[in-house]
Amino acid sequence: MALVPIAEALERLLDGAAPLAGESVPLFEAVDRVLAEPVVALRTQPPFNASAMDGYAARAADVASVPSKLSVIGMAPAGRGFDGTVGQRQAVRIFTGAPLPEGADTIVIQENVHDLGGGEIEVTEPTAQWRNIRRIGLDFSTGDVLLERGRLLDPAALSLAASANHPQVKVVRRPLVAIIATGDELLPPGSDLGPDQIISSNAYGVAAAAHSVGARALDLGIAADRKEAIAELVQKAVAAGADVIVTLGGASVGDHDLIHDVLTGEGMTLGFWKIAMRPGKPLMFGRLGDIRCIGLPGNPVASLVCSQLFMKPLLARLGGRNHRQDIRPARLGTAMPANDLRQDYVRAVVREDDGALVATPFGIQDSSMLRMLADANGLIVRAPFAPAAAAGEACSVLMLR
Repeated sequence: MALVPIAEALERLLDGAAPLAGESVPLFEAVDRVLAEPVVALRTQPPFNASAMDGYAARAADVASVPSKLSVIGMAPAGRGFDGTVGQRQAVRIFTGAPLPEGADTIVIQENVHDLGGGEIEVTEPTAQWRNIRRIGLDFSTGDVLLERGRLLDPAALSLAASANHPQVKVVRRPLVAIIATGDELLPPGSDLGPDQIISSNAYGVAAAAHSVGARALDLGIAADRKEAIAELVQKAVAAGADVIVTLGGASVGDHDLIHDVLTGEGMTLGFWKIAMRPGKPLMFGRLGDIRCIGLPGNPVASLVCSQLFMKPLLARLGGRNHRQDIRPARLGTAMPANDLRQDYVRAVVREDDGALVATPFGIQDSSMLRMLADANGLIVRAPFAPAAAAGEACSVLMLR
């Protein structure tokens, strides 16, 4: 089977992927969710002409020139307006947020008023009409579209939805990713290892990658290298309502690489298998009904790089999010040899030097070395058949953080 180019593989993987159905959630649970439908104002804000300051509600004509004496005829605290009407040379003591009394058309701030006692005040600074007043509908009016479908709900958006009288909003359902590790040699962290065993680590990084684009992760544990064991966990993933099944390891062509046979036996239609990249050549993708299946390589670095390039864009699209790889121009910190037929993602340290990014690759690029990946903050992207490059030459870098 010929190696599939990365761009073609990504196109096949994303083909037909669309945001999942919406669900209504309370506002307190909606942070960082994506709107499935617009938020329309159910009320007008402010619902009345409101005082923007503590002071005195008066007629602008009475305070256009100073000093001006006014009689205080009442009080209007927030939440309890004044029922009467402000007449000539009259004022109402008012507080921020209170409705503007009938007859008044300006607010004199309290700093510009001298209390004369006996219910009289003296205004010491002229105040123009509609000064210090929030006019009705200043923020929005009933029926206004306040937030568009697809908006990521940040703190400001959630507060806006609440102020428009929405106790809940309809958001795109978060994709559920079922993660299945495979291998007789694997044990979970904290285990007492035998002489031929290693710790299963990939699931934690893959789950974190899923969470970073708003998806949910379901860890189904480790399946032994037996078809029936793998099939049992695949069936659990289906029963759990997974939108995506991600398998770790077992996607190559060895005697114990059983993922392809198990998934096709469960009804998966293969989309592609083996792509022209390094690390990550054995990547597999297929469809099991409405469920998308991604077979990630077992090598930790390959697994996480493929998660970045393929799994995250898929989950983002299913979750209604925009996701773009952060690829930036840089200069090579050291020389690099010519590349072969696969697109290479080279772990590197990227730093800024005199206003430009410099990417220096690690000397060893073994796909089992997690410490190197954790130390890297970028991947130098080397195109297939790229010629040898000297230090200082231009390159592209996929930023990891």
